[in-house]
Amino acid sequence: MDAEEDTDAELLRRVAAGDQKALSIVFDRHAKAVTRYAWALAPSRMDVEEVVQDTFVTMWRKAGTITLAEASLLPWLLVTCRFLARNAVRKAARNRADALPDEHSSDLLALGGRRDDADRAREDLRWVLEEIERLDPIDRQVCELCLVEGVPYAQVAREMNLTVGAVKQRVSRSRARLRKAVTVDEN
Repeated sequence: MDAEEDTDAELLRRVAAGDQKALSIVFDRHAKAVTRYAWALAPSRMDVEEVVQDTFVTMWRKAGTITLAEASLLPWLLVTCRFLARNAVRKAARNRADALPDEHSSDLLALGGRRDDADRAREDLRWVLEEIERLDPIDRQVCELCLVEGVPYAQVAREMNLTVGAVKQRVSRSRARLRKAVTVDEN
């Protein structure tokens, strides 16, 4: 029997034994389907490539422990792809910085940018920046980087020698303080 015609079960056994040719055949046989599935799930092209690669690397590492429910390895590959893509989505969401609402600029566009509205928006922005200046120095720096400049939480954490959780907590606390100040000012 030609190696290209081996069943997935036979190829999986050979992969578990360290046969790189068998891995290559499995990849050639199933990469297109796994890639199409990853495109439906992953947040970016780079993530798709990483998810597909990680799917086959995981199969390579776990080949000795995989039990096929059917004759094909494809269901196992797709389930693994789905889990890896979900992890990529969570990672992207965790590292994405939240931007401050841009209500005033959209209001100005809708109103044709009238002078009074522009002055009011500038005054509100000045007020928000003044409130940010009143924050503790570390909270102020985190708030400026994450909320004003849009730097991802993970990058801010690295730059400031903090954990991502600490950055998120500081952003949340700063937002709550700013929200409370806005509410008090409006009443």
